[in-house]
Amino acid sequence: QVQLVESGGGLVQAGGSLRLSCAASRRTFSSYVMGWFRQAPGKEREFVAKIMRSGGITYYADSVKGRFTISRDNAKNTVYLQMNSLKPEDTAVYYCAADYGGNGRYEQWGQGTQVTVSS
Repeated sequence: QVQLVESGGGLVQAGGSLRLSCAASRRTFSSYVMGWFRQAPGKEREFVAKIMRSGGITYYADSVKGRFTISRDNAKNTVYLQMNSLKPEDTAVYYCAADYGGNGRYEQWGQGTQVTVSS
């Protein structure tokens, strides 16, 4: 169904910031709960953040709470992840995903974007 394309990854020094974007292909984007996940080398994929349909309710993993902010612009069919105070342990491939039914199951995933934080 929806196609997701992440962008904005790159190399940054510890303490720096990046903003990731995830563009969706469908006009029904506003109907989807959107999430960000990440997978570090040798590690399992982990939840980072999610945002409900209206954008008024968000959830974060404890490891990023207070540093990362998820937001969405439904008019642009785009979800963002603002990452501040980055740490080397934030290094991972970051994926956005769409939860069509709002039930916590993510049916569609992007290809991922690499974030590397140097120490």
